[in-house]
Amino acid sequence: MTEPPTTRWAQLTGGASGEDYAGRFAALAASGADVHGEASYAAALVTPPARVLDAGCGTGRVAARLAELGYDCTGVDVDPSMLAVARREHPGLAWVLADLCALPEAGAVVAGGYDLVLAAGNVIPLLAEGALQPTVAQLARVLAPSGLLVCGFGLDAAHLPPGCPVTPLSAYDRACDAAGLGLVRRLAAWDGAPYDGGGYAVSVHAPAGIVHSAQP
Repeated sequence: MTEPPTTRWAQLTGGASGEDYAGRFAALAASGADVHGEASYAAALVTPPARVLDAGCGTGRVAARLAELGYDCTGVDVDPSMLAVARREHPGLAWVLADLCALPEAGAVVAGGYDLVLAAGNVIPLLAEGALQPTVAQLARVLAPSGLLVCGFGLDAAHLPPGCPVTPLSAYDRACDAAGLGLVRRLAAWDGAPYDGGGYAVSVHAPAGIVHSAQP
């Protein structure tokens, strides 16, 4: 099988940034900052014990919080250093080493099995070049027929890591459309503020033709 191309995340970090990443969020939490915005928004969309796939889970911050709230969570990431922290800090959860554009066909990641697939933390712009459409297709494949795909990412240099190119919302929407997903709503932040055309967006997509009443 052909190996997936190297992600921009690996190009920028060398694939050895797990401890530093975890330390940064630990410091934020210690300062009193809310580090659970993504989990809080996800919890407002689906109720436990819904199945959640944390796509690009990093060190497991979001999946672990959702698990505490009663959700059935699986985390997937391509960076072994991130998953090493997740497995150490949250050993009771399922952590899968895989590239999002080539998810396993069987095993811990279940096709059609997730009520919500969440990609936070600039996962989308940090994909490998050319991997957007196959990645979204994979995320759609593991989504339940009435599930939701929720992605939040930066749209300008101020909201992206240095050296990370912008993935336009139009390109992301085209990839979702090609995967049979339609836009449900778009927000400016994880707190539910309406999107205003700024440098960050949270997009909620669902299988085309499915009407969702989940709020916010």
